[in-house]
Amino acid sequence: MASWLNDNRLSQIYRNLITMTQTTHHPIPNQTDQLETTPQTTLIQAPRQQRFRRAILAGSVGFALALGTALTSINNANAAKPADSETSPIAMQQQPVGPPGFADVVEQVTPAVVNVTVEQKSFQPMNMPNNILPEGSPMWEFFKQFEGFSDRMPREREGQGSGFFISADGYIVTNNHVVDGAERIEVTLTDGSSMEAKIIGRDPKTDLALIKVDADRPQAYVELADSSEARVGDWVLAVGNPFGLGGSVNAGIISARGRDIQSGPYDDYLQIDAPINRGNSGGPLFDNRGRVIGVNTAIFSPSGGNIGIGFAIPAETVADIVDQLRTSGRVERGWLGVQIQPVTEAVAGSLGLDEARGVLVADVLVDSPAEAAGVRSGDVIIRAADQNMEEYRDLTKLIASIEAGTVIKLEVIRGGKVRTIDVTIGRMPGEDLAQKTPEAADDDQPRIGMLLAPLTPELRAEHGFAADADGVLVAKVEPGSPAALAGIEAGSLISMVGQVQVSSPDEVADAVRDAADKERPSVLLRVEKDGEHRFIAVPFA
Repeated sequence: MASWLNDNRLSQIYRNLITMTQTTHHPIPNQTDQLETTPQTTLIQAPRQQRFRRAILAGSVGFALALGTALTSINNANAAKPADSETSPIAMQQQPVGPPGFADVVEQVTPAVVNVTVEQKSFQPMNMPNNILPEGSPMWEFFKQFEGFSDRMPREREGQGSGFFISADGYIVTNNHVVDGAERIEVTLTDGSSMEAKIIGRDPKTDLALIKVDADRPQAYVELADSSEARVGDWVLAVGNPFGLGGSVNAGIISARGRDIQSGPYDDYLQIDAPINRGNSGGPLFDNRGRVIGVNTAIFSPSGGNIGIGFAIPAETVADIVDQLRTSGRVERGWLGVQIQPVTEAVAGSLGLDEARGVLVADVLVDSPAEAAGVRSGDVIIRAADQNMEEYRDLTKLIASIEAGTVIKLEVIRGGKVRTIDVTIGRMPGEDLAQKTPEAADDDQPRIGMLLAPLTPELRAEHGFAADADGVLVAKVEPGSPAALAGIEAGSLISMVGQVQVSSPDEVADAVRDAADKERPSVLLRVEKDGEHRFIAVPFA
């Protein structure tokens, strides 16, 4: 009986222990149970039959206590864990993720970049008052006779662009189209200060211009590098003034080199995908070391906004043009006097050439250096000045870089044979050599505000004048001048002043001076534009 009671008692204790393992956070029920289940007490007092059972029971008690301690630790840990709203911050990465940033380069170069604001006078057409005056009436005929010339009225407008200092004494590079026709130029620095700038020189053929500010302190500036080291895929930074928003930095890569976008005879652009927009024109293009490798100039965009195709003038081209503008205010180029085109596979095959290389002479201009040397239409120029001509742009860039008066050798293929021709390079005519009408130096003398150039065979062809046309080319008209207000436009031909034929800028100047000396209120000019001839009376200023 005692043994059975003991077994029942042990069973009860065992069940209590099982219950304790499920509720370990509660206190043990009583001291008696605890003492009776102490392993040492059980081993000393119990008979052999009970020792085995109590050994099992002791192991269970130890397991239960250990499990209870573990569960208590877990519960305490859970109680100490903060709520979701109080979680610890996410650990920062030891190394930045993604491509390296450009902040150091940007911080270094942006003080040299400026915003360029230009005030210009443009001309707004006056609509023919057909809704007021019936067609064919005397007043309608009166308005009609001035259409195309005097139907334009000046109005002020403002343009935005970019530029960058290339010297501490205030010389700034920008695009020609940014400052063309400017009456006032203002540049704004990164510190917010503004200064007025003046034009030192412009080159429309490469769309470059050099302007200058007279600052009372040295300016931060950058130097032009050599873009020939830049490769397709290299990182670039475009810094400028898009849409007049102020200094902005955009990153991208060089997408292609040597792009010809048909904007001029010396196209050799870097194509980039760094986002540039209106207002970025004239701003610098940096490599990832902070060197200027180009001038941002144009974008290709059907919508007018950026689509990832932009163009920059290579820095080595910029350096050559800027050096000439800084020295003389104009760019002088060598001139050969030929119209050229590429040698395609079809052209090469038709001429019996082994490969498509060289430059095909499409036409030789009258009175040009090429004509004097005996170059003929149909010649294929394969070498010039000891340089191979792989494509037609090679010849254009080479001749432009040669000083007038220099004798070079041309190797041409004619009739299947290679011939060598000596040519004396001439000076490129056109806007580069346009000169102000030499009006009287006395400030009291009247001015009409035109830039004139001699009419050359090339200029005749370029502006669509007849081969036997005679006169003087209007290279530029100063905005707001008497000539501009009278409706004279750049690209017009002046063939007579009064009733006297003229063929040089000096003859025009003499005739203008003579009219002023006779105290006439205006001078009468015979002007040709787009195939139409008109006499226009230009008042003196």
